[in-house]
Amino acid sequence: MTAEPLELPGVEHVYSGKVRELYARPDGTLLVVATDRISAYDHILATPIPDKGRVLTALTLWWFERLAGLVPNHLLSVDVPAEVNGRAMVVERLAMFPVECVARGYLAGSGWADYRATGAVCGVGLPPGLLDGSRLPEPIFTPATKAPQGEHDVNVDLETVSASVGRPTAEQLREITLRVYAFAEEVTRERGILLADTKLELGHRADGTVVLADEVLTPDSSRFWPLDRWEPGHAQPSFDKQYVRDWLTSPASGWDRHSGDAPPPLPDEVVERTRARYVEAYERITGRTFM
Repeated sequence: MTAEPLELPGVEHVYSGKVRELYARPDGTLLVVATDRISAYDHILATPIPDKGRVLTALTLWWFERLAGLVPNHLLSVDVPAEVNGRAMVVERLAMFPVECVARGYLAGSGWADYRATGAVCGVGLPPGLLDGSRLPEPIFTPATKAPQGEHDVNVDLETVSASVGRPTAEQLREITLRVYAFAEEVTRERGILLADTKLELGHRADGTVVLADEVLTPDSSRFWPLDRWEPGHAQPSFDKQYVRDWLTSPASGWDRHSGDAPPPLPDEVVERTRARYVEAYERITGRTFM
């Protein structure tokens, strides 16, 4: 995929996200295209990861099929222009909720940072003595604000979400998010992968029906850890872009994430290993060979 959005027949480009390009179709639906871009530390990196967009799309389609009995999704068709075949979906146009719906079953990332500082995550109190990577007593809903591109999402509590969308809707978002997490955590565990946490994008139709949108349960939106290597007390090996983050913050990159400068291009080895992690996540979860 190129850095600039493709010009595609019969559709109008309307938005560029960190990873996805959004196009409006004449019938009022949308075409969502997953590129090979990768982001880290609120920067879109100059170096793409080959096939990343195809992996994200294929894995999302696999999950949509299995989650259909739990929550409706926005997928209408995969009949897309040839230029984006395998990395695009035709979807419903929804009114999106202004919140990132996050479920956590394990302490990691910003959740671990919040716990160390306050003993809680998003207002949910947790027992003392937990470690980086510890399994929580039960999965928790830890929403975040949707920050503008280039800024960082901020963890918030359920009351903040309620003030934005109303208490009944906030409770519904929490229930759906935890239901999806519980189902997916069981599926991935059977395949030797721990689902540490995941982020869902939810919207609603004109009749108020809550709908699962964007991507779901991919290495971009979830932390996947190898079950046989799980060991609380430190950062876990993962099937996601953590390899990129680790390289960027290592002396090898020469980059200071607090400098305001753009990150450097990724070396070939980092690109290849990151691609391999995305492909392995897809193959282990689905049982299919990525083609």
